Amino acid sequence: MKVVVEADGGSRGNPGPAGYGAVVFSRDRDTVLAERKAAIGTATNNVAEYRGLIAGLEGALDVGASVVEVAMDSKLVVEQMTGRWRVKHPDLQPLNRRANELVGEFDRVGFSWIPRQQNSHADRLANEAMDAAAEESVENAKRSESVATPTSSPGWTGARGEPTRLLLLRHGQTELSVQRRYSGRGNPPLTELGRKQAEAAANFLAERGGINAVVSSPLERALATATAAADRLGLGVTVEADLIETDFGGWEGLTFSEAAERDPELHTRWLRDTTLPPPDGESFDTVAHRVRRARNRIISDHGGSTVLVVSHVTPIKTILRLALDASEGILYRLHLDLASLSIAEFYPDGASSVRLVNQTAYL
Repeated sequence: MKVVVEADGGSRGNPGPAGYGAVVFSRDRDTVLAERKAAIGTATNNVAEYRGLIAGLEGALDVGASVVEVAMDSKLVVEQMTGRWRVKHPDLQPLNRRANELVGEFDRVGFSWIPRQQNSHADRLANEAMDAAAEESVENAKRSESVATPTSSPGWTGARGEPTRLLLLRHGQTELSVQRRYSGRGNPPLTELGRKQAEAAANFLAERGGINAVVSSPLERALATATAAADRLGLGVTVEADLIETDFGGWEGLTFSEAAERDPELHTRWLRDTTLPPPDGESFDTVAHRVRRARNRIISDHGGSTVLVVSHVTPIKTILRLALDASEGILYRLHLDLASLSIAEFYPDGASSVRLVNQTAYL
């Protein structure tokens, strides 16, 4: 399958607060197959541009592409990736190596420069990421100002009481994730790398401390990841059936391309409509209903505590969606890496917040 990747990055200060955006289009550019965006702290424009390229190539892999046409408005990145310019700056050398590693995963990748006005989609995503980071910085500052306020009094958001904090950990790598296949109710074990990822996450969480309980999906890949953390924390693991991954039905074990070839019309509609299930499978709306039920049980059992929740992509995205009070479209826009950590808080008065998404620095 051939796709088009457009990527962009920016820095407000160069160096300054930076972010990237990337979008994967179908060959004819009529359909958005994937989007990526993130703030990356303080960095230069060039670093942000490279990070956008890497995110775009990873997105193309995720949708099963074999041929990629990359279009960017960064002449430096395009010229360096084609080998016409040397990569001299030490900050760019590892990013260039990573981008070239990803290029090697495809049958063919082409690079072309486009004017900034033709790269508006990726530019918008990059700016959205930087804007969100700036808003979070303001929120954190306001939280710090009110740190002496008793938890029973409202903070600047008006939320009252002690929140239940959910540390949302995705399981480690399996063979199906290596092959980028739909992995729902199938039960593959962790690979050797997956076990290392679980141990790395466990070590980080043990050093962090403050965790009162561990709750896991019943599937082996999640249970193994949860058990690694629970052992380091000196806790047991509670299995929560409603945290199981989406039932992909007839698409289980297929790649994105294979599922699209098998059921082209349904697959295209499914990518936009959360009410539609895969053949003999489960819709994202059905997943949302049971995950909300699981979230409510965890809060009921562990209210005001910090709970490690080990699950899968769709349930974790759904909990983040609940915390953000966002529409279903966010399911298609969030990216969660294997063994990544996100944090959502739910307050007794119904308020909620998201403190972290897709942390992987410990891996």
